[in-house]
Amino acid sequence: MYNQMQKTIESQYQERSPEYKSRIIKWNSEPSINRVDKPSNIARARKLGYKAKEGVIVVRVMVKGGMRKRKHAAGGRKPSKSGRYFTQEKSLQSIAEERAARKFINCEVLNSYFVGDAGSKKFFEIILLNRDSSQIRADRDYIGVISRRGRAFRGLTSSGKKHRGIERKRFGSHKLRPGKSAFKRTK
Repeated sequence: MYNQMQKTIESQYQERSPEYKSRIIKWNSEPSINRVDKPSNIARARKLGYKAKEGVIVVRVMVKGGMRKRKHAAGGRKPSKSGRYFTQEKSLQSIAEERAARKFINCEVLNSYFVGDAGSKKFFEIILLNRDSSQIRADRDYIGVISRRGRAFRGLTSSGKKHRGIERKRFGSHKLRPGKSAFKRTK
């Protein structure tokens, strides 16, 4: 059943169906960080650990895409700082997770997924866990997540691990991630 739901949502996105367009128009008029009653893509949310229980919160976050304008050059204009726009090292999904974590300070980010885009705006749904909830503390799947504070800021979510380069842990992946050991091995 979830596979069929996932295929329906993917086809709506690819074809830009009227349901998808009306949803995006509605989301554009809402605030950039908006709590929702239930996930718009329940199949994807369930794969990422969502459970319909007390203490599990879903938040939709809008992030503007594109490159960022460079800061004012400090200490003189150097070739490394030349250029008007720079791409960010973090993914937009990680930025969305951090914004949700800042807004809901008593919650911890479990995971997130892409739900749509309109021009340069991208929408992500973030699954949050309330640290104070007794049902979340009693759940064996969630206790490890809520014990690690600031997961989104430290890059411990799946999108954070991806932009840090530690998503893969196989032979040869040491060159993908930063650090002294990666630098020594590539010399």
